[in-house]
Amino acid sequence: MTEGDRHETSTRSFLACAAEVARLLNLEAAAGVPENRRARHLAGTARRPLLERATLPEEFFDPLMAAAVYDPDPSFCRWFVEPALYAFGRRRVMTALLGYLRTGTTAEQAGARRAWYCAHLPLRADRSPAYAPGGSRDPALDEADDVVDQWLESSSAQRRDRHASGSHDQA
Repeated sequence: MTEGDRHETSTRSFLACAAEVARLLNLEAAAGVPENRRARHLAGTARRPLLERATLPEEFFDPLMAAAVYDPDPSFCRWFVEPALYAFGRRRVMTALLGYLRTGTTAEQAGARRAWYCAHLPLRADRSPAYAPGGSRDPALDEADDVVDQWLESSSAQRRDRHASGSHDQA
């Protein structure tokens, strides 16, 4: 598979993920937007409505995580991670990313690494209506020290395995 083929496959996967999030929000499909910009357009259109909701239905979680992992631009995967953090909690988001790291394809593992950075965003009561009126939320949603430890252990094991096999690719 050539680099161009990989990019096209990644772009199509991201488009499918962004389109699913947009569908769940009942947003327009962006039919008039050129295909090479459609995924980013859908992601941008979904960003504000996602952050403006105090809660998200359960059906949003997997599509948000997939969109974050498949987003090829590390600057923008935040658009999916951040609303998931507020709605579902840091622990659940990090656990999902750990799953991609452990069992995903090489591309999914790389996407999980990009999204992991965003999973550490500071959560602020003024940023989301997901907080109670007094600016509080259940701390158990965001307690993730054990998940961070598991991430570090899995990342180290993968680096050792790549080094032992002679592969120095930065996936």
